Amino acid sequence: MCGICGLISKSGEPVDEYVLHSMTDAIVHRGPDDEGHFLHGSVGLGFRRLSIVDLAHGHQPLTNEDGTVWIVFNGEIYNYKPLRDYLLDRGHVFRTDTDTEVIVHLYEEEGIECVKKLRGMFGIAIYDLRNHELYLARDNFGIKPLYYADVDGAFVFGSEIKSLLASGKVAAEVSAQSLWNFFTFQYVPDPETMFQSIHKVPPGHYL
Repeated sequence: MCGICGLISKSGEPVDEYVLHSMTDAIVHRGPDDEGHFLHGSVGLGFRRLSIVDLAHGHQPLTNEDGTVWIVFNGEIYNYKPLRDYLLDRGHVFRTDTDTEVIVHLYEEEGIECVKKLRGMFGIAIYDLRNHELYLARDNFGIKPLYYADVDGAFVFGSEIKSLLASGKVAAEVSAQSLWNFFTFQYVPDPETMFQSIHKVPPGHYL
């Protein structure tokens, strides 16, 4: 299943490693096999792994050759092998056999538009150190969940809402409109959730 999470400190202050660990601990049930963290100043990425593809070398967060692009990825890319062949022909060097690393190199080739070539189910966070940008993306059918909150002092994201709440940056305030929508329609339309400050990345979208 796996799970991803992370945050950006808007003030530029370094991310507290304890906070990032708290966020990954909140989703340990999604990935009991491994845990990983990436800290770079005001940015932190976290990951919990359930090992499926390339059991020995699938540790995340994962980076490209020169450490300028980092990714945490939850899901499975069904067409990663032909994409890998294409990227090898383009001169990219792979260190693993994972579908995760294919996404990193495809991003290097095509930017965030690369997600349009992915066939599968996924929630992705890519941090590009070269331009200091963070991208989130979700598969077309919304099979894999991905939530975010843009609040005072921080931008926080994760595979589950409990990970966002564990950051201590997001208040657990119920949205009155979402409550009304739930009792009226029996669900909460995207991109809203039951929490006032927390939103979903809609299926087939990136931000």
